[in-house]
Amino acid sequence: MISRIRIKNMVCSRCRRVVHDELADIGLRVVDVQLGEAVVEHSDELPMETIRSVLRRNGFDVVEDRASEIVELVKRHIIDLVQGDRILEMNLKLSEYLEQKIQLDYRHISTVFSQTVGTTIEKFFIAQRIERVKELLVYDEKSLTDIAFDMGYSSTAYLSNQFKHETGMTPTAFKKQAVTARKDLDRVVDS
Repeated sequence: MISRIRIKNMVCSRCRRVVHDELADIGLRVVDVQLGEAVVEHSDELPMETIRSVLRRNGFDVVEDRASEIVELVKRHIIDLVQGDRILEMNLKLSEYLEQKIQLDYRHISTVFSQTVGTTIEKFFIAQRIERVKELLVYDEKSLTDIAFDMGYSSTAYLSNQFKHETGMTPTAFKKQAVTARKDLDRVVDS
């Protein structure tokens, strides 16, 4: 039998590897692991309590309801978009992009997200972008102009203004201080 397990807080390739290894360690045949989901093959009933326990021990959790599933889909698509430097490929408004990816009306997606998470999708998206900008600034491989372009900002000034609004300092000040205290992606929320 094949089952899909929806999983909260998966944000990177290491998360996928941890989930894969942990599920395999409890005797499940792991067919595929993507951000937010694992596909397993099993002959008996899934040992959900064991799965929950193993996932929680590693900072994950099983998605049990439709609202949580929608929230995890939104987070997964936004993180994938931002961390994969694919913002320029989007060619749509964020609302249209999420409607296409999740196949639900954006008003519904937005309402569920806001009620469940306590912040808007737009604020979550901004927080993710700013965290990615911090990462790129610390790497010191690209100019601020290139970072602004790659992250889909209309100008360096717009990026700088939003960065200062969100962090309290300019990108240049952040870079000079070599601040490396960044947040885990699953912990990035509007402060």
